[in-house]
Parts: sequence; C-alpha cells; structure tokens
Amino acid sequence: MESAGVGHGELVFDHVKVPKANILPNIKGLKGPLSCLTKARFGIAWGVVGAAMDCYDTALRYSKERIQFDRPIGGFQLQQKKLAEMITEITKAQLLNWRLGVLMNDGKATPSQVSMAKRNGCEIASQIAHDARQILGGMGITGEYPIMRHMMNIESVITYEGTHDVHLLITGMDITGLNAFK
Repeated sequence: MESAGVGHGELVFDHVKVPKANILPNIKGLKGPLSCLTKARFGIAWGVVGAAMDCYDTALRYSKERIQFDRPIGGFQLQQKKLAEMITEITKAQLLNWRLGVLMNDGKATPSQVSMAKRNGCEIASQIAHDARQILGGMGITGEYPIMRHMMNIESVITYEGTHDVHLLITGMDITGLNAFK
C-alpha cells in the first residue's frame, strides 16, 4: 500500500474520435469505468486492513517489549483495551471483505456493498493506526516503526476512489432508495 508516492496528473482530450472497434463492447454509459472503480475500491478495502494488521502487530510486539514501572506496558488495562479493540475491528473488517469477495465471485456483490467495505476499512485502519501510535508513545512517530507511514497512506486512500462522506451517501441511497446526490 505504497500509495502516498503515487504521482497524479491530468489528461485532456479535445476533438478526439474513438473508432467503433475501440469502444468497450456491451457497455453503456459509465458502467465500464465505474466497474473498474468498484474493483479498485475492493482492493483498497483489503489494503487498509493489511495496514491495520501491521499497525496492530507492531503495537502488540512493542507492548510486550516496552518496560514501564518494572513490567511490560502490555500488562496495563488501557493498552490491553486498545489492543483488544484493534483485533476485534480487524477481524470484523476481514469478515466483511471476505463475504464481499464471495459475493463478487458469485456475481452478486453490489457497488454499494463495496463502498461500505472501503469506507469501513479506511475508518478502522485510521483508528487502529492512531491507537498503535498511542501505544508506541514517542516511538510511534519515528521511522524506526511503520506506524506513521501507514497513517499517511491510510489518509491518502480515505480520499481517493471516493471520500468517506461519498461512501456514506452511496450506502444511504442503497438503504433508503433516495438519491441524496441530486
């Protein structure tokens, strides 16, 4: 998930004619491009879970090694609470993504379900990275640990392929049948 280094640019096509042979077959409107967007969002949903897992693993290992007041900080209630919440949210996101993958393989997944998984994954990964950084204290901002790199990458994927709010609106439209985009 090394997305923070991705370059961005703009392409402008003016008075370009596309031969019929090069037009996507059996695709009308934005269905073709949006199907690619749906697949990209599904990839992000898994990628951020991977980042969350690395943050969790780093925080767990650190909590067992870092000694404070003559014992590992992992033995303190607040650290255990953070770690327990992290692994719970990771497991829930993995299950959501796995189920969505099954639906995709069966051709039954909807773009709104993928939006939900992307938004959820970004949200939990961001919180887990934040909590991991708290467990590591001052060491959490150093380059010695991957937490800040993950935090920056997660922040970048929160906004591309649709922001958090856009995905909430997609989910809202799916459950209410009412289009808030208009």
